[in-house]
Amino acid sequence: MFRTALRNVLAHKARLLMTILAVMLGVAFVSGTLVFTDTLGNAFRNQSAKSYDDVAVAVTTQADQRDKETPAVGEATLEKIRALDGVASVTGRVDGFAGVADPDGKLIGNGWSNTGSNFAPGKDGKDPAYTFTGGTGPTEPGAVALDRDTAEKGKYQVGDTVRVATNGPVKEYTLSGVFTTEDGAVNAGGSLVLFDTPVAQKLFLRPGEFKNVSVAAAPGASDQKLLTAVKPLLPKDAEAKTGQARADEQADDIEAGLSDLNKLLLAFAGVALFVGIFLIANTFTMLVAQRTKELALMRAVGASRRQVKRSVLLEAAVVGLIASVVGFAVGLGLATGLRSAMSLLGGKIPAGPLVIAPVTVIAAFAVGVLITVLAAWLPARRAAKIPPVAAMNSAHAVATVKSLVVRNTIGGIITLLGTAAIVGGAAKAGSDGQLLIAGGTFLALIGVIVLIPLLSRPVIALVHPLLRRLFGVSGKLAAQNAVRNPRRTGATASALAIGLTLVTGISVLGVTLGRAVDTVTTDNIKADYMVSMASGEALDESALTALEKAKGVTAASPQQGVWLTIGGQGVSASGVTPGDVQQVLTVDTVAGSLDTLEKGQIAVAEKTARTHGWKPGDTVAVTYNDKKKETLKVGALYKDNEFLSPVLIPRATVAPHEGKGDIQEVWVKTDGGASAANEQALVDALGDNPGMSIMDRQDIRDMFGGGVNLAMNIMYGLLGMALIIAVLGVVNTLAMSVFERQQEIGMLRAIGLDRRRVKRMIRLEAVVISLFGALVGIGLGLFLGWAIGQTVAESIPQYVLVVPWGRIAVFLLLAGLVGVLAALWPARSAAKLNMLTAIKTE
Repeated sequence: MFRTALRNVLAHKARLLMTILAVMLGVAFVSGTLVFTDTLGNAFRNQSAKSYDDVAVAVTTQADQRDKETPAVGEATLEKIRALDGVASVTGRVDGFAGVADPDGKLIGNGWSNTGSNFAPGKDGKDPAYTFTGGTGPTEPGAVALDRDTAEKGKYQVGDTVRVATNGPVKEYTLSGVFTTEDGAVNAGGSLVLFDTPVAQKLFLRPGEFKNVSVAAAPGASDQKLLTAVKPLLPKDAEAKTGQARADEQADDIEAGLSDLNKLLLAFAGVALFVGIFLIANTFTMLVAQRTKELALMRAVGASRRQVKRSVLLEAAVVGLIASVVGFAVGLGLATGLRSAMSLLGGKIPAGPLVIAPVTVIAAFAVGVLITVLAAWLPARRAAKIPPVAAMNSAHAVATVKSLVVRNTIGGIITLLGTAAIVGGAAKAGSDGQLLIAGGTFLALIGVIVLIPLLSRPVIALVHPLLRRLFGVSGKLAAQNAVRNPRRTGATASALAIGLTLVTGISVLGVTLGRAVDTVTTDNIKADYMVSMASGEALDESALTALEKAKGVTAASPQQGVWLTIGGQGVSASGVTPGDVQQVLTVDTVAGSLDTLEKGQIAVAEKTARTHGWKPGDTVAVTYNDKKKETLKVGALYKDNEFLSPVLIPRATVAPHEGKGDIQEVWVKTDGGASAANEQALVDALGDNPGMSIMDRQDIRDMFGGGVNLAMNIMYGLLGMALIIAVLGVVNTLAMSVFERQQEIGMLRAIGLDRRRVKRMIRLEAVVISLFGALVGIGLGLFLGWAIGQTVAESIPQYVLVVPWGRIAVFLLLAGLVGVLAALWPARSAAKLNMLTAIKTE
């Protein structure tokens, strides 16, 4: 039976090619994902371990320039640590945002990973964390050093003047050196600027203090003993760990971060394999049907049912093994390509070999072979049931009425259960509702797939008259062929239906969320510009002063983060500029007047006021961060707004208690609205600071909606593989159909159907099947998008379901195009059949 299975594989190479391709793509995605994430994890773990090679004890604090209460590590503490037995050296570090301008004045890097630190040379004048390829480290207040990538991007050479932005005004420095580093920020596509230690302390913390400390051990000294000795010397809240523990901790963080990426990619690989199951099952079903006589003869000469079934399953295993070998090789190429793509996108991955773990090899081959064998199980079972007498009958066995009734009943029950779960999840909302919808979606897909053969006849019957009227005999024959074998049509359409269900659901949800975000932004922002730090850190007070004085500015108000304690509970507040805040943001008053802000009173959001029972005229006892207390009067109530905190308080009122303050953004209104001249005026007012981000209203909409669009595009790309497999399924079905109908096509040619109309018949059949699958998928996708949307509707203001009819029309058009492309080879094969040879074919 093994020889029989092998012979059948070799005899039907062309017919099994599409199946091999489908399994190969799925295996490639699985193996590529596992190799890619293992390689990434190994490279970053090695980098992390390398950065702690010479560190016996690593000390970290939460010290911050704006927070004077959290202590840092002072010079006196460093001296005490240096005096401990077994300590070879002690290095103190401070860090913060530092952005470098390119020759055009634009920021090099992405903002959040643009960092600055201090150059900390040892007795030999070298800092072990950095290797200089040109010049030396900065040892004077007016000098800086840059990482090599940043220097190359900015076209800077040693001795050049470099403009560097921190949280204060832009300053110019002389470039003293260029270095290489394994710093994570640089590897993430950012930049690193090194300053002389006193300069860095003044910029990022306080003179004479360090945020982090690294302790190197003398030869033979125990890291654990050093840790025990160092801990008592540290300030409150400082955390000390051995270098090995810190490296292990970072490795665990890397593992956790890559785990999410791994799960996402494997989920889409699962979708592709799920779609591939239908293609595999369809292929083996048709192969079994075509070999009815052969299998019946095997039964007649003594083969048992078990042997026939085993023969088909062995055939599937051979196909799965071939596909797995090819898929694994392609997966290695995919992993290499993903790594290169990350580098092109600006992410610098540490050097290291591809990691091919044994579990990856086992998973890839297990997936490929098991999926193929499982998908072929039902066709194998049907093959085993073929009676020996079928060898004398030229007609293929057809499904019995009983089997169809059982199938449709089971499909109906599963679909109802899935639909009920989805509706229940939509009503429940939240994460629990989404979990219920996920389970319901799986059941609904399975149920609809089971029912698709039943649905195919009435749905295709609707377009039958149209096809006959537009395309004559070719259209009529195409419609009849599409419903001739409902199970095969259903299995082919199922693959497209699954892909388009997911794509449509994602589109509905993405467009709806994007529209809600856009509406919230448009309705609540009056300002022409939002100014913030590219790093996401707080703005310096000087930036607000400069914007208020800028040419053309008619109103400017920050949202300064303030934390108040009222009645023992913490309440978030915003320090704003009275008179200007209502010009830059929508503040709809429901009671009182916002003019009272100018009198030192506060305004409270409606829901917060209702919770505390406040109304205009009430007095409220508040405690500030500096523990000082004050009684404030409620002057106004306003409608809740996504861009406003629950309490608005004049900046002048909180200034004595907040120090430099936490100004995350400043909203600016200009005379004449957004324009190139007004934007340039703001740039000039801020000193042409590359670290400042100036966004107009469209930029703001893009910022808030960009995440949604990016996620949608990624998912479209990943789901594209499932659709490719679906296309292979259509090609496979049509090729098998043409092979089965050689005699019929020969007869049609003999009675006058020319080659052009034969091609048209096959193409129309493909388009009908593709559009049928697309309609089913789009219908399910719309339902799914609505259900998921209901689970998040309460948490998103202005949420209204949006059906992207334009995109749906594109999906239908693409489905039709899929049918046309998939039919090219089968239609050409059908048209080239010799009519006399075809008529003689059994």
